[in-house]
Amino acid sequence: MAEQAQFEELARQLSAVGAVKRDLARILPHECPAGSAAVLTLLGRHGSMRMSKLAELLAVDMSVTSRHVAHVAERGWIERSPDPADKRSRILHLTPTGEATLQDLSRRSTELLTERLSDWSDEEVEQLIRLMTRLRASFGDCRATAPHPRSAAGTAPDRGSPKATTGPTLTSAARAPTPVLDALEPTTRTPA
Repeated sequence: MAEQAQFEELARQLSAVGAVKRDLARILPHECPAGSAAVLTLLGRHGSMRMSKLAELLAVDMSVTSRHVAHVAERGWIERSPDPADKRSRILHLTPTGEATLQDLSRRSTELLTERLSDWSDEEVEQLIRLMTRLRASFGDCRATAPHPRSAAGTAPDRGSPKATTGPTLTSAARAPTPVLDALEPTTRTPA
C-alpha cells in the first residue's frame, strides 16, 4: 500500500486536473457552454431519456437541468417529445444537428489532447486511460447521491461505473461521447 506522502502528492496532482478541465472548457464553442456539452454527451452515451434521468446523471437539480435542456433545445440540438408512458413527461432525443455538434465537441477535445500529449507514446496514453478508469471505478459512480458503502473485502460495489478498457477511446468518432467531455459535466450536487 502507498505511504501517506504518496497519497498527499496524489491529492495535489488531482487538484491540478482543474487546469486540464479549464483548457477543455476553453475549446467549447461560445454557443455550447459546459452544461450544454454535458447534456449532449449524456444523451449521446445513454440515448433518449426523461429529464429526471438526465438530472440524476448530471447530479444537479431539475431547475439547472431545465436551463441546460432549454439552451440545447433552442439551438435545435435536442427534441422533447411526449413520453408515451406518462403524458406529463417529456423524452429528450438528440437531433441530427445535436449529433453533429457532439461529434464536433469530440473532435475538438481529441485535437487538444493530441496537441498537448504529442510527446507521449501510445503506451503512455493507454496507461493513463487504464489508470484513470481504475481510479474512477475505485470511487464508484461519481454521480451517486450518497456515498457508496465499502464491502467487507474493501471494494466498492459496482454502481454502473465504467469498466476498464485496454485501448484508447478518444479517437472514435462513432463512439459518443469522448471521455474528455465527461470532465466538463457540471459537478454541482443536488442538495440532500
